[in-house]
Formats: sequence, structure tokens, C-alpha cells
Amino acid sequence: MIKVVNKSLLVIAVSSILASPAVNATNGYFGHGYSTKEKGLAGAGTALSQDSMAAATNPAGMAFIGSRLDIGAALFSPSPRSYTVTGTPVAPGLPPPSPPFGSFVNATPGQTVESDSDFFLIPHFGYNHELGNDSTVGVSVYGNGGMNTNYSAAKTPGGAGLFGDGDVGVNLEQLFINVNFAKKLNDKHAFGAGLILAGQRFSAKGISSFAPLSTDPSNLAQNRHSYSYGAGLKLGYQGEVTKGIRVGVSYQSKISMGEFDEYRGLFAENGDFDIPSTYNIGISFDVGSSGVIVADIQQINYTDVAAISNPVANAMAPPSAGGSCNPGFPGNPTNPTPPGQGAGCLGGSNGGGFGWEDMTVYKIGYQFDVSEKHTVRLGYSFTDQPIPQSETMFNILAPAVIEQHFTAGWTMKIGTDQELNLAGMYAPSNSVKGNNPADGGSTQIEIEMTQWEVQAGWAWKY
Repeated sequence: MIKVVNKSLLVIAVSSILASPAVNATNGYFGHGYSTKEKGLAGAGTALSQDSMAAATNPAGMAFIGSRLDIGAALFSPSPRSYTVTGTPVAPGLPPPSPPFGSFVNATPGQTVESDSDFFLIPHFGYNHELGNDSTVGVSVYGNGGMNTNYSAAKTPGGAGLFGDGDVGVNLEQLFINVNFAKKLNDKHAFGAGLILAGQRFSAKGISSFAPLSTDPSNLAQNRHSYSYGAGLKLGYQGEVTKGIRVGVSYQSKISMGEFDEYRGLFAENGDFDIPSTYNIGISFDVGSSGVIVADIQQINYTDVAAISNPVANAMAPPSAGGSCNPGFPGNPTNPTPPGQGAGCLGGSNGGGFGWEDMTVYKIGYQFDVSEKHTVRLGYSFTDQPIPQSETMFNILAPAVIEQHFTAGWTMKIGTDQELNLAGMYAPSNSVKGNNPADGGSTQIEIEMTQWEVQAGWAWKY
């Protein structure tokens, strides 16, 4: 009977998550954590695994958590996220101040425009099953994403839209199914591995004014969903090196994904959008009889992916200024814009992108058992956001500038085999301001974001 219930819950939970891909954006577009307990500790958990979402951080930790099921959801709000243009912007269609096309930006100087679409529901699911006393198999289902914006054209002069093409926005969603195996070397040490099956979808609208800089203008801003799929590996170790002190390390490979065919004129390398590699190192140590401190360092290698890390100047700057894109002459309804020529054009082999840099994230948390029934958590993380000042124009579409997270969490045990978990996160406002690369700096663009999240989860240990 228990096995039948387990399988039914597994099918229902995974099906619901597949139907509701996650939208998130904290450390770039990676989540600040995945399990509810880890999120209460600012995402730290490489050396201290506590539930069946552990494989998302360190698959080795699944060896120590027993047989259990975890399911839950977060209400996430990346709001406000906004842009502000100062200086003297040049509206699309007017004579440009410098080649090739002026600023592209159609904005009221000094006006702050906020994105719509402020709330997202993010489900998660984890399942772990013991195979004897020294190994486990499990599955963890979770998501990344966060290149999500929706700027109304009505907020721009004449209702033309930020780039003169109506409403502007993008949406990226990534889903991971981590099928994992963990094995104890002894009571204190374990290794783990996970096969990650990944799917992602993307859509963009309101950016067709960039068509002269695209190798494929007909697949630049289709305002329709494009899907790609791939697979990768996650490996980890976790162990207690001396009484009360544990360490952990994990590594996730770069995940090679199929191309976004409908956006091969936007993303570098003909629509390629892989998922970057990451690695974590962590430590935890007991404090007294009921407390523990955890600390992690996470590295996210956005420079693995040209579409994310290439500077937009590859497409915007003329060849005489170091660029490598010769734009096509603007077309008209009866004469479509011809493609740009050169490796640096959008969609090219070295195409312009968002210009993101690698991120190193530092996380620390404190967990305390208030009683046998209740546990509380506090956490803090900080990093340098990935967007240089030179890349603010294109990153109006993805203003992922968050640098700090303040978190709290709580667990209440229900009987002997269930628990309720809660976590909250607040990421204070941060911004980046830089010159518009298309008009020689006569305008400046500032992008800004604030975030908060509340997550709840239920667990059943069997």
C-alpha cells in the first residue's frame, strides 16, 4: 500500500511541476536556493543536507536523509524591476547621432518604467528512497529562469514601445529533473551523482528594431515560445571530517542544450543557449547541542555560454570600432530587412549578447532547534551582480542585478513522520547605470530590481 501511495504522489507531483515551469531570478538567473530548508539558510547546504531536494545542491547528501518525499511551492516577486533613461534619447526612425542606428531607446528622460507581471508560483518536488543501509536513489525536480520582463508600450512616448516595436519583454524558464544515486563509503562519508535532464523555453517580443543587426531577422522576436532540451551531470561529496564538522563539494557540468530555432537570429551561435557549469564548496559545524552554522561558496560560470556573456558591442559597434557586424539596410513592409553580415551580429558565431560575467556567491546561515518540534533558520548571501555598466541597454530585458539576500525559515514537526517547512527571502534593491553603447553615451540607462519570496513545503518521511 505504501509503495502504491508513493508512486501516485510521485506521478502527481512531477506532472504538476512539468505543467508549471519555474520562473526565478536571484543570482543572475540561478535560484538562491532550492529546498525550503536551504532557502531559510540563504541557499547554503553543500555540507548539510536535510531533505530530498538536496541533490539540487549536492547529490551526495541524499545518502544521509533517509527515505522521504518533499513537495512545495514558492510565491516569488521580482518587483519592482525597472529602467530609467537620462540624457537625450533618440527615438527610432530619427536621424541617428552615430552609426549604425542611434540609441534605439524611445523613452521620456528621467522617467522610471517598471515591468508588469510581478508574481510567479514556483513548485518543487523531491523524492528519496533508501536501498539498504548504504545507498539511495532519488529524483529532485526544480527550476531556474528569470529573464522575465514585460514593459508596456503605453508607458513610452507616443505608445511606440521602448525599442519602437510595441510592448517589450522576454521570458526564460528552465526545468531540471535530477535523477540521482548516492552511496555511503561509511557512516560519515558519501559520494553522489545525478543525471540532469533539462528543458527550457524562451519567448521575446518588441525588439524587431534590432533586425538590421541580426543574421536572421525573421527569427529575432517572434513573440512565441521556443523549446530546447539537453542533459548534464552533477557530482558531489559530503562527509564529517571530525566530530561536529562537515564539508561538502559539488560540481555541475555545462549542460549542452538544443538551439532555440525560433530565436536563432537573437542568440549567438545560431540560437544556442546552453546552461553554464557551476560548483559549490561548503562547511557546517555544530554550535552547542542544538545549533549549526553553514557556509557555502558557489561559482556560476556564465562565461561558458556565448549568448549570455558576449558583449552587445559585438553587434552594436561598427567594424571600424572593433565590432564585427555590418548591418543590413532597414527594410519596409514590402522589402524586409536583409540580414546583418558578420560573426558579431545577433545570432552570429560571436554574436552580441547580454555581457554577463561569472558570479561567486557567498552564503552563510544559522539553524537552531528551539525545541524537539520547532527549528528556526536565518541566512545571508552576497555577491557581485553579473552585469557590467557597459551592458545596461540590452539588460533592460533582463535586469538581474541582485547582490544580497536576507532569509529566514522555520520547521514544525508533525507527529513522527511529517513536517511543515517555511522560508522567506528579501533581496534589497540594487541598480546598475551605464552609457548607451548605441549613441556614444549621450544617454545613460539605469536598470534596477528588488525581490521577495515566500516558500512553503510539506515532507513525509517513511
